[in-house]
Amino acid sequence: MLIIFDRYDGRSNLPPPSSISSPSNIHEIHARSATYYQVLIDSRDIPYIRAQTEAVTFLGNQERDRNLYAIPGFDYVAHDDVIPYTSTERTPIEHELFHKFLMYDAETTPNFLPREYLKSWQERHHHWLELSDVSKDVTHHIRVTVIPFYIGSRFAQRNNVHWWRYSIRIENLNPDEAVTLRERHWRIFSLSGTLETVRGKGVVGEEPRLSREYPAFQYSSHVSLSAASGHMWGTFKMEKDDGTFIEVRIPPFNLECKSDSMIGGKSSI
Repeated sequence: MLIIFDRYDGRSNLPPPSSISSPSNIHEIHARSATYYQVLIDSRDIPYIRAQTEAVTFLGNQERDRNLYAIPGFDYVAHDDVIPYTSTERTPIEHELFHKFLMYDAETTPNFLPREYLKSWQERHHHWLELSDVSKDVTHHIRVTVIPFYIGSRFAQRNNVHWWRYSIRIENLNPDEAVTLRERHWRIFSLSGTLETVRGKGVVGEEPRLSREYPAFQYSSHVSLSAASGHMWGTFKMEKDDGTFIEVRIPPFNLECKSDSMIGGKSSI
């Protein structure tokens, strides 16, 4: 893993309307700031990662470009999860962007300096890469972390449809008690006033088991709204090895649109 940029971001949660419907349903929410890093994933590690290989996705300028762009092998890591080390290799990780971003310099510590390409790349993709909220919640020793990203809009049937990507990490903090994710239940609220319910088996075609050997699972998905903002929340239904089930909260998170004037510019990678 290579850190290429750090972000100091506000971590906040917005409770859904249903969370205040009854005293037993109230869930206290706290917000604090946290540092997250944009990182490149070493391609040699990918066969051992029990998750989707993360990639940043975004839509091109809708007036000239209808493509969906992807930057593979790119992820976000919390400062508290980083274990620093120093490498003496000229190519410490294998990633197609590594040598485009950095140059070796034996006189510096660490031995790499940013190239102009990295600086221009960060400026060009700043609004696609920028974090706004990181939402976390723990239920029954299962921690769920959600990071949403706005990726652009498209006109469909004379309506402007806004799209977001969200990355979800699920961690078993008590791996001696293994669980298997059986179902997902989403509530999606749009500022237009609609509330959609989505249910399904597992996530991204899998029913991951969180155990001592594999305590975490991560994946990304996409959602669209006809309104410029909204929010999502939900639950995962988990099964223990003894056949009993638990409900794990997915923390509420905002879906916020960024204006076209903020995002304008070229989409080349």
